[in-house]
Amino acid sequence: MNGPLLRAPVLRLTEAAWFRRLATGPLGRRVASRFVAGETLDDAIRVAKALDGQRISTMLDHLGEHVTAPEHVSEAIAAYLRALDRIRIEPFLDVQLSVKLTQLGLDFSHELAVASMERLLEAAREADTLVMIDMESSGYVDPTLRVFHELRTRHERVGVALQAYLRRTPRDVDALPPGSIVRMVKGAYLEPPEIAYPSRREVDAAFARLTATLLARGHTVHVATHDPRLLEGAVAYVTKRGLPWSRVELQMLYGVRRDLQLRYAGEGYPVRVYVPYGVEWYPYLTRRLAERPANMWFFVSNLVRFGG
Repeated sequence: MNGPLLRAPVLRLTEAAWFRRLATGPLGRRVASRFVAGETLDDAIRVAKALDGQRISTMLDHLGEHVTAPEHVSEAIAAYLRALDRIRIEPFLDVQLSVKLTQLGLDFSHELAVASMERLLEAAREADTLVMIDMESSGYVDPTLRVFHELRTRHERVGVALQAYLRRTPRDVDALPPGSIVRMVKGAYLEPPEIAYPSRREVDAAFARLTATLLARGHTVHVATHDPRLLEGAVAYVTKRGLPWSRVELQMLYGVRRDLQLRYAGEGYPVRVYVPYGVEWYPYLTRRLAERPANMWFFVSNLVRFGG
């Protein structure tokens, strides 16, 4: 069964109360540490330093989404500001930041999300780093892109993720401001077939087409996948056309396909690893388990091994 077809049953499994209790208990936390750096900023910086020693850059994500009260927005902003301050005082580390707008007030108003991002982007300017806006489920694409487009009129070092499995994404690419920074991902949320391609073949083809289109139009592209064929295709496209690698990064997730991370970094390609941290790690973990059968197998087999 391929990734898109497996997503629905795995997500249903992870919603079960018994599975959540198991996954968030001591044994589950031990296994989840493969995919999550830890619960504190110090944990994330420790991982960033270790990856830096392997010539791999990082992007930090303080986990959390869909805050339910305005005061929680302030807490999220404070957490990101602490991360940016830490990045500022670690000048030899190449660390960027990824944020979810539902953590920054998007469910309350467009204006609150923009104001939250303005605070982070000012701090990011002082830290000399980039802030990427992560993309969430399909219902958030329009409001997320509205925030991005507004911010892009005032800030250059802000980018956005686009999801290849959404049928609408070619139109979103057409509407991007010139010289945008885009993180191209496959997509990990459960969506109906009229909104998202249901097969891996269709998703992979869309990913390759969109990556080529973005590069051909002069955008900076973060090629975020663990698929060796798509990575090789992106490398071949950039090499054949003589595009500068300053406009391209190969990005992967912490704990996933470490062999590919080390291989490409060792060959001199720009590699960046997405490093999540924080106490709200369970929703992130469920999406990682659902998007790749190998991740689910790793998690379950290690629960059995450590539990035995």
